[in-house]
Amino acid sequence: MEHIQNGQCGLCTHFGEGHGTAPALITIMKSHEAPLNMVDECGHPKHATLHLKVTPISGCDGFAPAARA
Repeated sequence: MEHIQNGQCGLCTHFGEGHGTAPALITIMKSHEAPLNMVDECGHPKHATLHLKVTPISGCDGFAPAARA
């Protein structure tokens, strides 16, 4: 497991945006921990057409804090 900090994709509202209620994403929000091999889509509007796949420890200037689970 990797520790996720504020500003990283795992805690961003755009990480896994299409399925934000998935148990794995809720667990990340509560524990700030994510599996080493996890990858999901970035739903940020500026990146949507790129269909970016990012890890929970990735980050960008478009970070927007996700609502707490």
